Amino acid sequence: MKSRLLYLLPLGLFLVLAIYFGIGLTKDPKIIPSALIDKPAPEFTLPPVAGGPNGDAATGFSTADLKKGEVSIVNVFASWCVPCRAEHPEINKLAKMGIVPVYGLNYKDTPEAARAWLDRLGDNYTATGADESGRVGIDWGVYGVPETFIVDGSGRIRFKHVGPIVGDKLEKEILPLIRSIQEADK
Repeated sequence: MKSRLLYLLPLGLFLVLAIYFGIGLTKDPKIIPSALIDKPAPEFTLPPVAGGPNGDAATGFSTADLKKGEVSIVNVFASWCVPCRAEHPEINKLAKMGIVPVYGLNYKDTPEAARAWLDRLGDNYTATGADESGRVGIDWGVYGVPETFIVDGSGRIRFKHVGPIVGDKLEKEILPLIRSIQEADK
């Protein structure tokens, strides 16, 4: 009897692990839940990316910008990020629509590279903060760029999009979410 149990134990363990991994394979790896959803945005103050449209005297970007009573977007980007380059025309388009303020969080980049990238591709951000060390990005739960957050008027993170916003994602996913959060904030 004991010898049978010794043979069945590894088989049972194998079956449990196979089921566990089988379920894991059905999950979309792009959908990673953020622990910050429906929580206040982390407290931070970032200096501006030097040489921006408001000059070196610009105020940068901070948590206070997100608590002005209106829905806003925080786009995390870097000059070294190839998907960010593909996404940037859509971010510029969103910013030009004027529906919500669009803030840039320049992640782990040099000021010179970030400024050259924004000058070349367009700088339509309401404000851009330079997170050279990546500390603020870590506080936001960023694990890769680009990432885009929708923040409600009270400064609570309501949605996180991982990866580039390309194709019809702006019209079919981001804009409807912005509108629904704006309606809920009224």
